[in-house]
Parts: sequence; structure tokens; C-alpha cells
Amino acid sequence: MSGKDRNGSVDLFLPDVEMLPEAPFDVRAFLRTLGSQPGIYQMFDPRGRILYVGKARNLKRRVSSYFQKNRHTPKTRAMLAQIGWIEVIATHTETEALVLEAQMIKRHQPPYNILLRDDKSYPYLHIDTGTGFPRMTLHRGPQRGDGYYFGPYPAVSALRESMVLLQKAFRLRTCEDAIFHNRSRACLHYQIRRCSGPCVGHIGADEYGEDVRSVVRFLEGKSDGALNSLQERMMAAAGVQDYEEAARRRDQIAALSTLQERQYVVQEGGGDFDVHAAVQEGGQWCIFTGFIRHGRQLGGRAHFPQHGDGVKGSDLMAAFLVQYYAGREIPGNLLVNILPRGAASIANALGHWAEHRVLLEYPQRGPRKRWMGMAVQNAEMALFQRVRNGSSGRRRMVLMQEFFGLERLPARVECFDISHTRGEAPTASCVVFGEAGALREDYRRFNLRDIQPGDDYAAMEQAVFRRYGRLRREGLPLPDIVFIDGGPAQVRRAASALESLGISGIRLCGIAKGSGRRPGLEWLHVPEWQHPKQLPDDDPVLLVIQEIRDEAHRFAITGHRARRRKARQESELDGIGGIGPKRRMALLRAFGGLRRIKEAGVDDLQRVEGIQRELAQRIYDHFHERGVRP
Repeated sequence: MSGKDRNGSVDLFLPDVEMLPEAPFDVRAFLRTLGSQPGIYQMFDPRGRILYVGKARNLKRRVSSYFQKNRHTPKTRAMLAQIGWIEVIATHTETEALVLEAQMIKRHQPPYNILLRDDKSYPYLHIDTGTGFPRMTLHRGPQRGDGYYFGPYPAVSALRESMVLLQKAFRLRTCEDAIFHNRSRACLHYQIRRCSGPCVGHIGADEYGEDVRSVVRFLEGKSDGALNSLQERMMAAAGVQDYEEAARRRDQIAALSTLQERQYVVQEGGGDFDVHAAVQEGGQWCIFTGFIRHGRQLGGRAHFPQHGDGVKGSDLMAAFLVQYYAGREIPGNLLVNILPRGAASIANALGHWAEHRVLLEYPQRGPRKRWMGMAVQNAEMALFQRVRNGSSGRRRMVLMQEFFGLERLPARVECFDISHTRGEAPTASCVVFGEAGALREDYRRFNLRDIQPGDDYAAMEQAVFRRYGRLRREGLPLPDIVFIDGGPAQVRRAASALESLGISGIRLCGIAKGSGRRPGLEWLHVPEWQHPKQLPDDDPVLLVIQEIRDEAHRFAITGHRARRRKARQESELDGIGGIGPKRRMALLRAFGGLRRIKEAGVDDLQRVEGIQRELAQRIYDHFHERGVRP
């Protein structure tokens, strides 16, 4: 039922259906059991879905306040009307409670909490110093490897552009270590002057190391030192009449100057900061996050948290900060234009995560105030564009609610599709849409197994069972509507999977292709309907359904092609224990192909370098005991 996370806090899983309380929830009896210690409280609906997660300095006082005769907001009254029961988790300190609250919100996405749907980590530029000739790569995720990490970059395109310019300036390698150690001649990057060719000895370790140090100096904000170093090397080469080397250093200086102009907005001062500016218009909030590293701005990104009506800026900023930095790098300085509620506790919690001191500051003068002004301006522009263009995601959900006659606006819509080539490498996709649009971090693919080739009905049942079996085990939110790319047979198998899991309350809809498989002629099959429906080809509801179905199809076929390509690239030798890449290549070179290896005897196999008698016998048995024919 519970476990420890990386911060030592308790993480609970949603109770199974069999564990839901049978007796009606007695509020008075429950409140009498509460103590005055800090902790979190979780409010569940009768189906076991988490409605809200809150933090309390005093559990008894905070939870009791919900059931006193106070004037609650409409949002709070609606939440209280749905409560089935409440659970609490006590913690030692308020800071621990804040950390645990953020983890639970991020994991369960309760509908009455302020939600930040941005789980994708930002990329970093990594200079990997784990080898004699360091390589430059794009990196996401934990920073556990050797070397230097620079970023975060809010856009992968900006980072890739920076890497290309750095390659032109310093010619660091970007190839994998396995390729680097096995090359016999220089690659294309060397030919187009984006690599100095350390793999084949075109540059020495000392000279290459100086290029690496120049890159690091530049990315750390010491661009003048990097340029001066290159200028000195250019003049030294010219002094000994090595004009080719001098020209190379000249080109490096030119590329470096271009990079300095295009990559950064230079500001006065130094240090690492994240700048968070929150603005509001028409009930919608936008928070723009800017990244300042070594006194230089690396760009930023706008976020549009989901929240209820009438939320205060201080509450929104508090919820945003703890959710945003869960699992991300946290600099020592955070600048905000609205101080969050409980700023001291939040700073302590973030410092606990980061393992260093974190300062929350409302800037009032100097370069930091200018950074904040730029972030506010970007937030206003992003919010203006969103309000002007309208929220297509919300419109999509409103259309679904009206078409299916749902009591409330659907929070999640999912769609399944199956892709295979004559039964080969069957792959299922599940795409997810919400009010914020496509929730790509929630997309999932399933490599289907143990089904008859071409059995789309069994494939759909397995995909639905695996998807919602996992969501149910992990206590993650279930969708309100599920589209199935298929007709009534596929819908029945999907319904059977949900029934076997004990899940109800999900509206199923099959999308069957019409005559000639032409778009606009689809038939919609819903189990509750007596007859299927065919909407006009310009109906807004049909256009939304087609958009969701097409995205599921794209995601499925992309995964299927990758799986099929990987399967076709694998060799039959890979399934033999003791055969790795080197021995596989030795066998293929010795015999000229897989067919001759299958025909070879044990003595012939043993003559290949690295193949001992026992391994040769194993290879022979592998092909002959299974009756493999050449």
C-alpha cells in the first residue's frame, strides 16, 4: 500500500475497489480521530477517485474547517458534495507535508487541485568527460554522468542549433562511443569540418582537450576568455607560418561570435536564476518561466495551469513551484512577481529536493528586475494569444459533453488504435486529450503478444485491459470517454476488458470506417445506442473525433514501423548465448553470410577467431536442433 520515494516521504497508492469503505462516511467520528500534527489529507469520491489533495500545518484544524458553517466558494461546495471519505497522512514537519502534497498532485492529477500538465523534462547540453576525447550530446533526465551540463533549454530546436554552431567553432565529436572506438576512417562530420577527427588520430588529446576547455569556458559565460584563447592560438599558428591552422582558428572565432549573438541575450550580472512571472486575464492564468544561466538568458516557456474559478495568485504560484520543480534541476535563486503563499515553507521544501539553499525573491531593482519585466511581457503576450485564439481544447471537451449527454465536462478523452503488417509486430496506441489539448506525456504504446496474427479484436481487448489495469493499480485518473478505432465487435471486446477489471462509468464509442474508407463516412457505435450514427461530414463533433482518431493512428503506425524495423535488423545469431557484436561480425566476415554459417560444421565454426569448441557446438545446435533450413 505504501512506499518511500527518493526524498524519504511516504507515497500512497489508491485503494483497490475491494478496499473502498462499505459504511457511509461519518464526518464527526472522523474528525474526532485527527490530531494537531502537520500532514496531508486526501478527499475521495465514492468510486475511489482522488478529488483533492491538501496540506495542513494542523490536520484537525484544517480538515474541520471544510465542515464548519463558513461561506465556501462554489468550487469547494461542489467538491464537498462528492466526498465519499477522507484519508490523512501525518508528517514530521510542514515542509515534508508540502513535498508530499506536490508528489501526490503530480501523480494523481486531482480535478480540484491546481494542475500543471508539463511533465516533460527540458534538454541540456552535456559535455561527457568520461572518455579521453569528450563528446557533446543532447541530454534529458537525471544528470548522473561525468562531465558538464549546460541548460536547461526550453526548446530542443534552439539547443540543436547551438550544438551545430559549437561544432563549427570547436569541432567536438558527437558520435556514440561504440562508433568512435571502431572507426577506421573519418566520418562525414570531419569532411564538412564539424569534427576534428579524433577517432582516426587527426588531432591529439592535448589539442582536443584545449578545445573542450574553450567550449566549457564559453558556455559558462566566459566568452571573452574563450575568444582570447582562440585568438592567441591563431596568432601563434600564423607566427610559425601554419596558415591552414591559423585559418581554422579564424573560422572558429567567426562561428563563436555568431553563436554568442544568436544563442544568448546578454545581461549584466551573473549567476543562475529561474524567473517566474504570473499574469491573469479573463479568469485564465499564464506563468512564463525564463532561464538565466551564468548571467545569460537561455529563453523560456509559457505554462497555463488548470485551476478553479477565483484562485488567488499566491495560491497558484505556490502550487506551480512545487509541482514544476518535482524531478527538475533547481537553481539557488528563484525570482517571482507574486510571492507564493507559505513562501518560507516552499523555499525549505525546494532546498530539501535540491540539497542546497534556495532563495525566493521578489526583485525590485537592477538586472533582476529587468529579467522579471521581460518575463512579465512574455507572459502577457502568451496569454493574449491564447485568449484571442480561444481554447480549442476546452471547445473540444464541450462538444464531447453535448454530443454524449454527459453531466459534466469530460476531463480526459482517450483513443485506441491497432497497427500491424499482415499480423507482423502488432502494436496498439493510446492517445490522451484533455482541456489543455493533446496530453502527449500520457500517450502509451503496447507491444501486443500471445495473439493470433491479424486478430484485431483480441488485440484491442488486450490493449484496453493492460492500459486500464495499470491505471487502476496505480491510482491514476481514468478517462470519461474512450474511442475505439473499429466497429461494434472491437467495442464489445473493449467493454469486456473493462468489465473484467471492474471499471464502469466510461463512455465507449467505436469509429468504424464507412464505404471506401473515405473520411466523413464513419459510423459511430456506442453500446447504449440502439443504432449506430453517421454524422454529416462537416459536423464539428465528427471533425473532433476524426482529429483524435487520426492522432491515435499516427502514433500506432509510428510505433509499429519502429518495432518492425528493429525486428528485421536483428540477426538470428543474437539469440545465441555468448554471441555479442564482435563475434557476430567475425562469423559473418568468415562465412560471408548467415546461410553459410547455418551450413557450417562445428570444426568450421571453431576456426573463427573467438569461437571456442563449446560455443561452436552451441551455434551448430541452435540451427540444427530447431530444424532451421538454410
